Amino acid sequence: MKKLNKLLVLAAAILTITSAANAQGMMGKEVSGTMQIQGMYRQSKLGQLSGILNANGIPALPDNNYWLNVSMNHSRKNWIMEDGIGASFMSNSAANTTNGIRAKYNQYQIYGRLGYNVATHEKMRAFPFVGLNLSAAMLNIRDDKRTQNTSDFSTELLNQTASKTLWNPRFGLEFGAGFDYLIGIKDKKIDSYTIHRSLPIGVRFGYYLQASNSNWKIDDNYKLQNGPNNKQSNIFINVNIGLGYKVQRP
Repeated sequence: MKKLNKLLVLAAAILTITSAANAQGMMGKEVSGTMQIQGMYRQSKLGQLSGILNANGIPALPDNNYWLNVSMNHSRKNWIMEDGIGASFMSNSAANTTNGIRAKYNQYQIYGRLGYNVATHEKMRAFPFVGLNLSAAMLNIRDDKRTQNTSDFSTELLNQTASKTLWNPRFGLEFGAGFDYLIGIKDKKIDSYTIHRSLPIGVRFGYYLQASNSNWKIDDNYKLQNGPNNKQSNIFINVNIGLGYKVQRP
């Protein structure tokens, strides 16, 4: 888990530094971009995982297809860079009728995309893109009956329970296209700067290709064998809304 955290922090730092450098390089003339919220659909493939859970007396997980992302894109001439972070909504299995053990599952991601705007109308953006995606699936086994069978702190420390968290790091590539329509909002002037504001509404669609096939892990990056190994490659679609800006100076 520590390795995953370091990897995500490093990726976020790279994206932040790149964005800052991009903005600074443009500050002499103009800076433009968008802050946005994205709802994403990408069908999960949990059949293999649910089969393993069933074999151990834990009911199957429902689908984990819906995500919520927050992202920014930065424009320089026709080039568009989009970066963001997101998570899928939690999927909860039913509890085992005998021992109450159940499973919870969701996914996290951080991504960066580079596209080229081919639209000629200033209120529209249409851009093919390629991207990198770092993500992780998290499986939490809950054994509340045994975890919560005492209210004593010392007794709980060595309480025998099936509760644990397993995770699976993933690396993938994205290939797709985006379209935005920019609804104009009244400009704002601050000193010698003019801020052109807009309300962009758009979509992203494409294909996520999982390139890695890493082992599932538990505490201290301890690797587990014979876990689910089917890749999550699939089509995706995002619907997004945000606040666009273009800062100009005379």
